[in-house]
Amino acid sequence: MHVRNEESVGGGLGTEASPGEDSAAGTDHPIPAVGAAGPKRLGGAGKRWRFSWINLLIALSLLAGLSLVCYPPVAAWVSQYNQSNLVFDQAKANSERAAEEIASMLAQAHEYNEALESGAMFEGGRRVAEGTGQTKSEFDYWKLLTPSPTGTMARLRVPSIDLDLPVYHGTSDETLLKGIGHLQGTSLPVGGPGTRSVLTGHRGLASAEMFTRLDEVKKGDTFSVEVLGEVFTYRVNQIDVVAPDATEEIRPVAGEDLMTLVTCTPLGINSHRILVTGKRVVPTPAADLERAGARPEVPGFPWWILIYSAGVAGIGVWYWRSGYEPVVARARRRRREARHSSGE
Repeated sequence: MHVRNEESVGGGLGTEASPGEDSAAGTDHPIPAVGAAGPKRLGGAGKRWRFSWINLLIALSLLAGLSLVCYPPVAAWVSQYNQSNLVFDQAKANSERAAEEIASMLAQAHEYNEALESGAMFEGGRRVAEGTGQTKSEFDYWKLLTPSPTGTMARLRVPSIDLDLPVYHGTSDETLLKGIGHLQGTSLPVGGPGTRSVLTGHRGLASAEMFTRLDEVKKGDTFSVEVLGEVFTYRVNQIDVVAPDATEEIRPVAGEDLMTLVTCTPLGINSHRILVTGKRVVPTPAADLERAGARPEVPGFPWWILIYSAGVAGIGVWYWRSGYEPVVARARRRRREARHSSGE
């Protein structure tokens, strides 16, 4: 029987190394034991996610703040989108009407204007103008220029501030929350010598833009009104700011075709009123005629979706990562545990 000389094996080692033992004597880094689930991963790859109420509250607060910041542009975009669809639906309905019916409706509007002693009064201390015009016409103001299905009177475009909105009868709060209002007592917006139509709108609403940027309109800019397929273009020739305690009366000018846009200013204070007046451009520019009945180009691409989505994703990633113990904190904890176990 052959006897193995263990002393001559492995350079004089006393015994043969058994599986699982460290080949380097005296090492402080033993090889992890192999369990049923395989070797334990090193470097923190097996970290457990821990729930934290504090981190959850921080994430929810960030999400709420992001939503508040994004609300105005989101609400304005949605409002403009709905108004654009309404404007286009009305233009489509007008295109399907018989020419005789449209001509009759326009003729009634002109007859109403001729019988109207048009005028508007901006009294001191009041933020909303009042129409002072009176008429002996048999026509009902609220039924003129109001074809179904939308109930709008006209469509107002101001290219320099990307405005394209429906125009309704009257200037009640309910009306001005959904679009631009025509001031009763002033000429209907169908043009003609000796007429002045006054359109009013809110400014600074969180849910819609309306006339928020009206103060950016400059002299020489144009705006147009589309009524039953007819387009009337005006060039801005006068801009006035009326003090809150001043009384301003706006009346037609003999032989001139005018339109005035009115809102409050400055933004957020709304103590004064800004009046933007335009004089009719004849003939109507070809570009404005070509846009008649077209779908509005506003509100455009909703960039707020990308901004909000990126913000939500960033908050989500932060919250998920915050559930894992940081590497530095984990290393410190392990050193404390090691000292405690060694009796230091």
